[in-house]
Amino acid sequence: MRVIAGKYRSRALQAPRGMQTRPTSDRLRETLFNVLQPRIEGCCFFDLYAGSGAVGIEALSRGAAEVYFAEKAKPALEAIRANLRSLAIASGVQVESGGVATLLKRIAAASLSADIVFLDPPYEDADAYAQTLRMLGQSADTLLNAGAVVIAEHARKLPLAPQYGSLQRTRELVQGDAALSFFSVGEDQGTLVEREFPNRCPE
Repeated sequence: MRVIAGKYRSRALQAPRGMQTRPTSDRLRETLFNVLQPRIEGCCFFDLYAGSGAVGIEALSRGAAEVYFAEKAKPALEAIRANLRSLAIASGVQVESGGVATLLKRIAAASLSADIVFLDPPYEDADAYAQTLRMLGQSADTLLNAGAVVIAEHARKLPLAPQYGSLQRTRELVQGDAALSFFSVGEDQGTLVEREFPNRCPE
């Protein structure tokens, strides 16, 4: 697992020990940041259920001003901190070991807000998706900046609801068994679904 582009391009990242954490694949991470690239420079980025921290570190590498990591699992926290140390990243980052709800409450209390939020709970944890997206949707005026985007990585076979509070799903990218659902605050304009299919041999 490596940083794909930017300041830390090609630098190796450590994955958490054990099977509890499922890192976002390099290919899906590249797809994600191809979409987000125009928004990254100078942004405030929340990496929720951060795992190894690869997504948040990718954002930093590409020019994000601040990244907040939320994670509770000890092996994942160790991996995030080891990755930040190995890249000599000492500023513009905060690691919240109390998990997502703790970070969002602390952020709201400090009157901070995000431009981009990425969340990647365990695929099977439907409650984590619903609770986190609902919290973001219900507190969008305090947690999200104007024009912010929220992206959830999830299993293709377990689609998310089209709306959580004021958050409306606007786009879904499907890649293999994984999907990325994009949400923003505003009127429902339907969901653009994009799928990547394997190359087919010519007949």
